[in-house]
Amino acid sequence: MGKQSAKSAKKEAVTSSKSGENGQFVDAVVRGMRLLEAFSATPRPMSLSELAKAAGFDKSAAQRLTRTLVGLGYLEKTAGGVVPGRRILERSFDYLRAHPLVSRAVPILADLRRTVNERVDLSLFDDTSMIYIVRMQSKRDTFYAHLIGARVPTYCTSGGRAVLSHLTPEHAMDIIERSDRSKLTPRTTTEVKDILQRIAEIRETGYSLALEEVVVGEVAVGAAILDANGFPIAALHVVGSLAEWAPQDFVQRVGPLVTAAANGLRAP
Repeated sequence: MGKQSAKSAKKEAVTSSKSGENGQFVDAVVRGMRLLEAFSATPRPMSLSELAKAAGFDKSAAQRLTRTLVGLGYLEKTAGGVVPGRRILERSFDYLRAHPLVSRAVPILADLRRTVNERVDLSLFDDTSMIYIVRMQSKRDTFYAHLIGARVPTYCTSGGRAVLSHLTPEHAMDIIERSDRSKLTPRTTTEVKDILQRIAEIRETGYSLALEEVVVGEVAVGAAILDANGFPIAALHVVGSLAEWAPQDFVQRVGPLVTAAANGLRAP
């Protein structure tokens, strides 16, 4: 079983367990969301048969759900099959508009972006993953570096390790041990002892450095954003190119700025 399918199976098992334990769960809504989530592993148009297989439904059930979601605008028909619909973007807008951190963070991120002239990201802490919710671009970036909603592992990213440094040792270890510590690049830190050493270093400096751990050629510095109780809820990170920066120069330039910006976003 591949990494994505294993995650999907785990999510399905958790959903089924919750559905069975909680009479308030509406199974039809669960099935509809699973159909939409099937595109996370297949970012292209899918036929009805492909969609049914990806979501784990029989073709008849998938057909009824697909017609409903097409009618609502959450799926759209194309020449190659069906794809996620534009109405999903509206719900993303609703989420971002309602999130209190986003409205406070955007002016600070914009100012930091102008100062460093490099990509500035804001990501939310979600257990073993960090989810990008704001991305302000630099002069060179890949297609995926522009997209919000992408997940990256907590254990090996600059923002994620900064978050881990503010958790109790037991909580941090639990997340690390439950993470799929597959190498994303040849330089991804995957050994538990090495991850713990990086976390210890962050507790001393206040910011986290990641060298080519997610994307080859990138250097990133991140700092955690805390709530009013000192619990990490998000992270701010600045990303540069190793073709333009020596790692130590990047840290000296960006580290204090990232830390100050993250501190400025701490919940009152």
